[in-house]
Amino acid sequence: MIRTLLSRHSFPISRIFRKHISTTISTNSSESLGLLPTSQSPITPKPHFFNAVSTDGKQLPTYRVIDGVGNVIPGAEIPELDQQLALRIYRNMVLLPIMDNLLYNIQRQGKISFYYGEEATIIGTAAALLPDDEVLGQYRELGVLLWRGWGIDEAMAQCFGNEQDMSGKGRQMPVHWGSPMYHFHTISSPLATQIPQAAGVAYALRRDPARRSKNCAAVYFGEGAASEGDFHAGMLFASTIASPTLFIARNNGFAISTPSSEQYFGDGIAARGAGYGIDTIRVDGNDVLAVLSAAREARRRCVESGRGVLLEAMTYRVGHHSTSDDSFAYRARQEVEDRTRIDNPIARYRLFLKNCGWWSDAEEDELKGLLKTDVMRAFKLAESLKRHELKEVFSDVYGGEEP
Repeated sequence: MIRTLLSRHSFPISRIFRKHISTTISTNSSESLGLLPTSQSPITPKPHFFNAVSTDGKQLPTYRVIDGVGNVIPGAEIPELDQQLALRIYRNMVLLPIMDNLLYNIQRQGKISFYYGEEATIIGTAAALLPDDEVLGQYRELGVLLWRGWGIDEAMAQCFGNEQDMSGKGRQMPVHWGSPMYHFHTISSPLATQIPQAAGVAYALRRDPARRSKNCAAVYFGEGAASEGDFHAGMLFASTIASPTLFIARNNGFAISTPSSEQYFGDGIAARGAGYGIDTIRVDGNDVLAVLSAAREARRRCVESGRGVLLEAMTYRVGHHSTSDDSFAYRARQEVEDRTRIDNPIARYRLFLKNCGWWSDAEEDELKGLLKTDVMRAFKLAESLKRHELKEVFSDVYGGEEP
């Protein structure tokens, strides 16, 4: 009936609706349409698709303090740092590749079964945490333990699984570190399982009156692990059930042989933080001062708010993924050599120390000599010691009487 009535008029029906619609839009801008009920989402009359966190579509910025030759970049501020702390950071940074090289070589000789190594962002974050903050790592965080006082002897004992290995008494694979004394939860082989576990640990800290608003749980993982469902489970937990979890993503460009360009289409790992409503920062992972500053602030926000914070450290994996990997099968040797030369975190920081008058070439030679001597001594001792007795297979496993 309506169609018959309208057909008698000379103007089409579309003109009627265009008239009313245009009148409505002209009298109401998107700013005056209010918010979606029970939310802060503004109503808009136009469809709006987006695929980036930033409004202009550009990638998220990367925080940096010093450039490739150790100079402070314009506008940057050096984090609070005295000479003693600055040199402690440097010594630990230098120690890591020395240990990496030795353990890599002895694995190739068949003296240990497996080894991982990376020093890029570990020391900067370790220095920002309190000694009793809980740490859940993923293979490459030996530097956190060394920073807290776990010695070279303990690390060697764990890799050999000898009678001095109190970390796992020879029952764990090499580099599966753990120490209740230093609040470092034992490494698990399955990828990314530590991420939701860290959210649970942080929740326990929040429920403990003695540690509430005092400690956080810091969890380390690579960008490859962020492709696992456990990453999203941990982020969701820490964002919805308030738990002070500091998520530290080491984006080193490769998940074994898979480059990051094939792991995600969006803007890295940091872009995911906003989706969970948590504070997020991206930092130059080869700039230890930027990592230190960013991690300090991230930890402060984490503890004070009681909620998760995400830190993405952009770095580059110079070494192979592990001793079972040959990375030159999927990337050019020249690429690795170029990155080692132009963006070496140790070299950058050493130049900064020299600019401050805190370091010299003579001290550099002395430090490397001492560290190499200490590492070789620990290696020879660990190699000479016998294994744990077979009965230790079941000790510390069951509570109460063993079945």
